[in-house]
Amino acid sequence: MTASLDISLHQHIAIRALRSYLRAVGDELGVGLESATIDHDTPVSAYLALDTRLPHCPDRDVALLWDEEHGWAIAKETHSGEDLLVLAYLGGPTITPSPKRVARFVNALYCDDRTVGLPNPPAIRAGGSPEELAAQLLAYRPTPTVAEPNAERLFQP
Repeated sequence: MTASLDISLHQHIAIRALRSYLRAVGDELGVGLESATIDHDTPVSAYLALDTRLPHCPDRDVALLWDEEHGWAIAKETHSGEDLLVLAYLGGPTITPSPKRVARFVNALYCDDRTVGLPNPPAIRAGGSPEELAAQLLAYRPTPTVAEPNAERLFQP
């Protein structure tokens, strides 16, 4: 994780908004922020470790990757410590799809549905402007709902 004590106000707002968004996605997937890291460099990116493995690669840890240009991707860890191997990109019109949409993406890949996602990184937006990133992240607001007593998350491995 890239850490900096000299973060501009707008960058700080974007990082706070990203943490909030990651928390919502993690809640939907059953993982906490302790499983996440954020890289403050441009393009801003995040890593969210998942607590499950995919059936077609049971010996590899799996993570969600997010960045301000391409949105979400799912990747598997390597044994050699090299970069993660991206399996698919979620794609779509926004870098901040709903946590339920991200969970459906993960669930489909968990069910070995290789028809979901994109093989190449989609160009959703150009990175670099902390103000625009903060605005897009702050535009994501979870819809308030009344919690059901035994409501289950969408992602159920």
